[in-house]
Amino acid sequence: MPQTEAPAPASRTEAPPPTRLRWWTELPLILLVYGCYSAGRLLVRGDVAGAVDHGLSILRFEQTLRLNFEHPLNRLFTREPWLGVPADFWYASLHYVVTPAILVWLFRSRTACYRRARTWLMTSTFIGLIGFTLLPTCPPRLLSPDHGFVDTMAHYSSYGWWGADASAPRGMGGMTNQYAAMPSLHVGWALWCGVMLWRQGGTRWAKAAGVAYPLLTALVVMGTANHYFLDAVAGVAVMGVGLLLAPVVTRGADRARAALTARVPALAGRSAGKGSPVVSGGCQTSAGERIPRQRETRFGSGTEPGASPQDAGDGAPAPAR
Repeated sequence: MPQTEAPAPASRTEAPPPTRLRWWTELPLILLVYGCYSAGRLLVRGDVAGAVDHGLSILRFEQTLRLNFEHPLNRLFTREPWLGVPADFWYASLHYVVTPAILVWLFRSRTACYRRARTWLMTSTFIGLIGFTLLPTCPPRLLSPDHGFVDTMAHYSSYGWWGADASAPRGMGGMTNQYAAMPSLHVGWALWCGVMLWRQGGTRWAKAAGVAYPLLTALVVMGTANHYFLDAVAGVAVMGVGLLLAPVVTRGADRARAALTARVPALAGRSAGKGSPVVSGGCQTSAGERIPRQRETRFGSGTEPGASPQDAGDGAPAPAR
């Protein structure tokens, strides 16, 4: 007997190709983060006394360990305008310019790593927002003057667009959370930018910028009295935790997308089955048949070519035995 080849084993279901990301699907994520930030700002607004206590506790802890580097830096920035004014511009602008610019650059030119990088950034940001809400902290610049800090942004406000309310433009101080000091997302986001520049930049200048940007940002946030040294350390820690959790978040998002993708075709098929097929005598017609007994009309009273006797129409004579 000729041997028949065994059928090839069924191949495992291949993973669905990664979804191509679009800007109109990415923009809602940014709006979601801003919405959570705004909600946290409203929750913290009434807890000023608690925020001041938290700030003083951090300051006393730093002084005990001799880690209060923000004091000498703040005095230097206040005394030297050539340092203080650029630092204020740095704090008020680069945080909102460099991070989105690198996100767009990754989206357009480094597609393979964009999703991982974006998930890392978003996960860390949400952790930071939780910290803002649960631990509102008064920054050094808002402490009473007897603690020795000067708000350099108020001190040099005539040089820029900002007022006395952090880095917000004049008259828009209500749009910023004045007590979002712990952790410092200025430092955290700058660290993320530095890692992206170091790993994806490809040139020595990009790598140098990747090292300099987070370090200088840490000096700026302390010298302008917007953050404590431990705020900067917490910003680095938050980014580390976000990096560890990012794969978990990505897998969860993939499972949710797969479940939704599997659910939508089922719903579409169910809705399509309600009215599209034509039913005649309890039997569903073929896909191309829209009128009952269409076959009989097309081929006359006989059967279709090649059909069996059982397929004959109602009026067809029975075959001779």
